[in-house]
Amino acid sequence: MSTTATQEDVEKVAAVEHPSYEIVSKDVVTEYGAYCTIYRHKKTGAEILSVHNDDDNKVFGITFRTPPTDSTGVPHILEHSVLCGSRKYRTKEPFVQLLQGSLQTFLNAFTYPDRTCYVLASQNEKDFKNLINVYTDAVFHPRATSDPAVHAQEGWHLELEDKEQPLTYKGVVYNEMKGVYSSPDSRLYRQSQRSIFPSNTYSVDSGGDPKVIPNLSFEDFQQFHAKFYHPANSRIFFWGDDDVKQRLDLMDEYLCEFDESPESKPASVVEWQKKTITEPKWETHLYPVGDDQPETNMVMVNWLLNERPFTPTEDLIVGVLDHLLMGNGQSVLYKTLMESGLGSAITGGGLSDELLQATFSVGLKGVQSENAKKVEELVIKTLEKVLEEGFSDEEIASSMNTIEFRLREFNTGSYPKGLSFMLGAMSKWIYDRKPTDALKFEEPLAELKAMIAENGDAVFRDFLKEYLVNNMHRVTLELAPSKSLESEELKEEQDRLAAIKSSLSDDELDEVIKKTVELKALQASEDSPEDRATIPSLELADLKRDVTEYPIEVSDNESDSGVTVVRHELASTSGIAYVNFAVDTSGVDYNDIALLPIFTRIMTETGAGEYTDVQLSQRIGTHTGGVGVSLMKTSVNPDSVPSYAIYEGNNMISKLSIRGKATSDKTGELFSIFKLILTEAKIDSKKKVVEMLKETKSRIESSIQGSGHSYANTRIKARYSVGGFLDEKMGGISYLSTVNELIKQAETDWDSVLKRLENIRSAILNNATCRSGMILDITGDKAVMDAIKPSVEEFLKSLPGDANGEKLQDFYNTEHPWATKAKEEMASIAPLKDEGFVVPTQVSYVGKGGLLFEEGEKVHGSSAVVSRYLRTGYLWDHVRVIGGAYGGFCTFNPMGGDGVFTFLSYRDPNLDKTIDVYDATADVLLKAAEELENDPEALATAIIGAVGDLDGALSPDQKGNKSFNRWLLRQTPEERQQFRDEILNTKASDFKDFALRLKNMKKTSVSVVSSKAAFESAAKAGKVMELKQVF
Repeated sequence: MSTTATQEDVEKVAAVEHPSYEIVSKDVVTEYGAYCTIYRHKKTGAEILSVHNDDDNKVFGITFRTPPTDSTGVPHILEHSVLCGSRKYRTKEPFVQLLQGSLQTFLNAFTYPDRTCYVLASQNEKDFKNLINVYTDAVFHPRATSDPAVHAQEGWHLELEDKEQPLTYKGVVYNEMKGVYSSPDSRLYRQSQRSIFPSNTYSVDSGGDPKVIPNLSFEDFQQFHAKFYHPANSRIFFWGDDDVKQRLDLMDEYLCEFDESPESKPASVVEWQKKTITEPKWETHLYPVGDDQPETNMVMVNWLLNERPFTPTEDLIVGVLDHLLMGNGQSVLYKTLMESGLGSAITGGGLSDELLQATFSVGLKGVQSENAKKVEELVIKTLEKVLEEGFSDEEIASSMNTIEFRLREFNTGSYPKGLSFMLGAMSKWIYDRKPTDALKFEEPLAELKAMIAENGDAVFRDFLKEYLVNNMHRVTLELAPSKSLESEELKEEQDRLAAIKSSLSDDELDEVIKKTVELKALQASEDSPEDRATIPSLELADLKRDVTEYPIEVSDNESDSGVTVVRHELASTSGIAYVNFAVDTSGVDYNDIALLPIFTRIMTETGAGEYTDVQLSQRIGTHTGGVGVSLMKTSVNPDSVPSYAIYEGNNMISKLSIRGKATSDKTGELFSIFKLILTEAKIDSKKKVVEMLKETKSRIESSIQGSGHSYANTRIKARYSVGGFLDEKMGGISYLSTVNELIKQAETDWDSVLKRLENIRSAILNNATCRSGMILDITGDKAVMDAIKPSVEEFLKSLPGDANGEKLQDFYNTEHPWATKAKEEMASIAPLKDEGFVVPTQVSYVGKGGLLFEEGEKVHGSSAVVSRYLRTGYLWDHVRVIGGAYGGFCTFNPMGGDGVFTFLSYRDPNLDKTIDVYDATADVLLKAAEELENDPEALATAIIGAVGDLDGALSPDQKGNKSFNRWLLRQTPEERQQFRDEILNTKASDFKDFALRLKNMKKTSVSVVSSKAAFESAAKAGKVMELKQVF
C-alpha cells in the first residue's frame, strides 16, 4: 500500500469527523498497524483515543486519574462499588450478570496508585456494545453514591448479629487487603513505594491499609467519586475493527449530559516527587512468621530514578539497562546477588515504569539478620563495578535482541492486544503526554542502535551512573521477622472493635444489628424481573454453533528419524516459528521425579557444553525470542474409553517440553540450542542447584500465603487420582517438605543428588527408546514452514538415540510406570481426610471436594454450564458478597478428567461458615433447576457464558498449542462438536441432574490454608481438621 493510500485510509476510516468532537491529533503506530485519532468532546473536554485496525477482539477502556490522599483505599473500594448497579442497569451487580452471560474475552477493573481503569473486550460486536453501555453508565451514574449499602458491602462495615458477640469488620476490599497484608512480599513492596515517595500521592496505599480502611466514611466515598469521576478527568479508549462513528455516537450519549468541569483535570494532577533524600536511608519494619518458620530478613534497596519525563529513547535505554542488570538469572546484578549466598531468593523486580516516575528496586529474602547490611553493600558495589568495567558487546546484543523481539512480536498471550496497547498508551496519556509515544519503537530503537554504534556501552553506563550509582534518593528497606506480630495485629483489631462496642449505647448496638440484618437480607435477595430485564444480553441465536478447528498435520517417523513431527500452518505468524520439542520422561525413576522441576531449570540456567551460564543466556537472547523448559504431564484415555469420559488416570503421557521461538532465519540456531541443553546441560553445579532449591522454597512459601486456594485445590485432587497426586508431589503443599529435604541432601551429600540428576538425563536420552518418545511440534505460516525445512531435517538427523530403536509402550492403553508407585503412596501422603494447613495469615483459603463422577461415566457438556452458573451465581453471592471473601468459586473439568469437583474461597474472613455454604449448594441448585424450567432467558444467559469460555481470542502460538493438545488427547472434531452442542442444548433438567450428583458426591474431604486462630474457632463450630504446621 502506498503512503498516499495509507493516509487516505486513515482519513476515511479512522479519523471521521463528528459534530460533538474536535480532532486533537491523528497518528499511525505503524509498528502495530494501529490508526490512532485523539478526539476531545466539545461539551465536557473528555478525551477519546480511537484506535482502528483489523483486530476483531475489540477493546474498550475508561480510565480516571484518582490520586488518593490517605490509605483508606477509597479508589479501590470505588472501583468495586461502581459496578454494583447504576441508573440504567438496576440489578445489584450488573458486573456479575455480564460475567454470567456474555462472550467477553476480558472484563475487569483495576486500581493503580494514581488511576482507576475499567476495561472490557469482546469479539462479538453486539456484546461489545452491551458491555460498553453497562460500564459507562456504571462509572458515571453508579448506585453506590446514593446507597450506603454498597460502600458497606464492598468497602467495610461493622457486623453484629447478637449483643453478646464481639463486633467484627466485614467488607470485600477490607478482606482482600487483609490477605494482601498477610503476604511479606506485599508488605515489602508497599512500604518501599511509601519510602521513596515521601511527599506525593504514592506515599499512601490506594488499595487500602486494613488498619485505615475503617476510617473511610460514606461521605468521603461520595465526594471522591464526585471529584474524580467526571468526563473531563477521563481517558476513553477504543481498539478494533468496529465503526469509529458508532464509537463516538455511543460515547456522546453519555457525555452530553455533563457540562464542562475546568477544575477536574487540575485537581487530579499527580505531583512530581522531588529527590529530597540527600543521604541514603535505612528503614526497618516487621513481618509475621510462623512458629516453625526460619527467622530470616528481607532486604530491598530502592531508588527513585527521574524528576522529569524520559524521552522515548531514554525509556528504551532504561529498559535495556534493566535487562542487562536484572533481565534473567544470568544478568550481572541478579546473578551476583543469587550467588552471594546472602539470601535465598531475589526480591524486587528491578525497573518499574508504569507510574509518573520510574523506580528501581532489588534485594534478597531469606537473609540472616547479621547479613542485612551486606546485601545493600553488595548491590552498591556490584553497580559500581559494572560502571567501572562496563557491558560486553555480547551482553548488549543479547539484551537488545530480546527486547526488540518482544516489541515486534507483540505477543500478549491470553490478554487482548488492545488491552496491552491501552495500558502502554496510558503510561503517558494519564500524565497529559502523547499516548502513542509509548508504543512507537522504530525511531527510538534506531536512535539507540546508532548511539551504541558510536559510543558503545557508555550509553548504558552514563544512565547507570546518573540514575543509580550517584543517585542518593535511595531507601533500603529491611523487613525483620516477628512471631508475635500476627497475634498482636489480631489483638489490636479486637481491642479497637471492643472499644467501639463499649462506646455504643444499647440503642446504637441495636442499630448495628439492624443494619447487619438489613445488609444480609439485601445481599440474599433476588433481583426483580424488572431490574434483571435492564441488563442487555445476547440471544442463543447470536452464538457461533461450530467449534473452531485449527490446522494440524502429523508426520510419524519423519524422514526415517523415528521422531513424530506435528505442524500447524496458520495464515500469519509474522515470520516467527513457534517450536515445542517434547521428550519422553516415563523412564525416569519414580523416586527421582521430585527433581524434575529443578532439572528443567538446570537445562537453561547453568550453562551447557562449552557455554557458561552467562554465555548460554546471551546466545539464547541474541538469536531467539526465548527458550524455556517445563514438565508436561497429561492423563489420557484408552482407545476403548471416549475422551470425555472419566478414567482412573493410570494412563498418562509425561514429557519434558523444550519451547522456543525465533524468526525463520534463526530457526537453525534455535534447534541447535535445543539439542545443546538437552544433551550437554551442566548438571554438576552444586552451588547453582542449591540456589535453585532455596529459591523454590522461598517461592512456594510466599505462594502458599498469597494463593492458598490453589494449594488447597491441588491437595484435594491428590486424594482421588494418580494425576492429581503427582501434581501434589511435584508442586503442591507437600512438595515444600520435599524441597527442604533436597536442600539438606544437596548441601550434605551432593554426590547422591548429582547421581540422581545424571540418572534423569540418562533415562530421558536412553539410546534405544528416546527417539520413539520425541515429538517436534511447529507453528508457523507457509513462508516460515518452507524456510525452516532444511533446519528441521538437520535437527532430526542430529538428535541422540537410535532412529530404528525400540518403541516405547503404548501410553494410551497401558499403565504409566509412575502410576503403580503413586497409588502405593497416595494413602499415606495424601490421605482422604479433612486437613488444615497452618501459616501466618489474616485470611483463610477454604477448599472442599469429592468425586462427582466415577470411572467410566461420560460427562455431559451441560456440566460446563452448571458449574459456571454456580461459580458466577450462588458461590459469588454467598462466599464473596455475603461472606465478604475476595473470591468464591468451584472447579470441575467438564471434558472428562478425574471427575473431582472442588469448592474454593480466596482471602476469606470465614472458615466454618464457608463450608456451610458449600454444603448447601446442592439444595440451592435443585431449587434453581425448578426456577429455570420457567425462565428460558436465565437459562440462555448461563449457556451464553459457558460458550464464551470456549471461544477466547488466541495468539498464533496458543492456536498451535491448542491444536497439539487436542491431538495428544486424541479428541476428534466430532467429539468436540458434540460437547459444544450439549452446552448449547443444556436444559433445566441438566441442572437438576447435576444437583443430585452434588447431593450424593462421594468421598468428600476438606483442605484449608489458614491461621491457627481460625482453625481453633472453626473447631468450636464443629469443623475439626487434622492440622499441619506448614511454616
